[in-house]
Amino acid sequence: MCVGRTGTSVADAEARAVDLQDADAIGRDGIRGEHFDAVISCLASRTGAPDDAWAIDHRAHLALLAAAQGAAIPHFVLLSAICVQRPQLAFQHAKLAFEQALIASGLRYSIVRPTAYFKSLSGQVARVRAGKPFVVFGDGALTACTPISDADLATYLITCVDDPRRWDRILPIGGPGPALTPRQQGELLFALTGRPVRFTHVPVALMDVIVSVLSAFARVIPPLRAKAEFARIGRYYATESMLVWDAARGRYDAAATPSFGTTTLGEHYAQLLRGETTDDRGAHAVF
Repeated sequence: MCVGRTGTSVADAEARAVDLQDADAIGRDGIRGEHFDAVISCLASRTGAPDDAWAIDHRAHLALLAAAQGAAIPHFVLLSAICVQRPQLAFQHAKLAFEQALIASGLRYSIVRPTAYFKSLSGQVARVRAGKPFVVFGDGALTACTPISDADLATYLITCVDDPRRWDRILPIGGPGPALTPRQQGELLFALTGRPVRFTHVPVALMDVIVSVLSAFARVIPPLRAKAEFARIGRYYATESMLVWDAARGRYDAAATPSFGTTTLGEHYAQLLRGETTDDRGAHAVF
């Protein structure tokens, strides 16, 4: 847990170790009876597996919310995810359950739903630089997104505290457009590296088979349940765009997806290739 006050820099913030699933511990070891203007929570499960998702995306957030209420902190800024618009996965349902609890809590809230992170779209930079093909699902145009940089997203989260236009609202947000398909992401990398354009196309039907087989075996082999959920997560991101969903028209809408910030995915790829930045992708890697 990191604490600071309005106007302080990152260097001025203080890190405090707390049990984030224990509201009393958060109050005792984190808040310590001091005054704070807002909670900004970027908590998220590392894997998206059901047990992890409900423990972190839901229960840990409920504990943090209870601690904020107990300390009379007036504003809760939540980093959620745009994929909860069409929930099919355990972590999406866990995030939605907490969003609903936050809205009902009486605290002022800002629920931020970013489209996609640069780090989750950078897993194939090394492949392309090494002359290997860029892997896409289907024809590479099944989905699209307007990804946002970590720095731009951090700025957006922080400014929610002082911007009344972002209070008591659910806020989908992406980076500067236009929306990019996976094929266009690959083309960006080929252009930046000077490598010949080469794509490997993976049929979505293959993922369907993997999901079906793992789900069937998971019914009798419990350790496979997490692997089956990971396969479902992979299929979801291979077939669903990270853009605002237009329920009336039954489609994703890039034009309706708000944008913020200045750094584009192409600029991030260029920085990676020049060695000016690195990606700690962890569980965010697609490949």
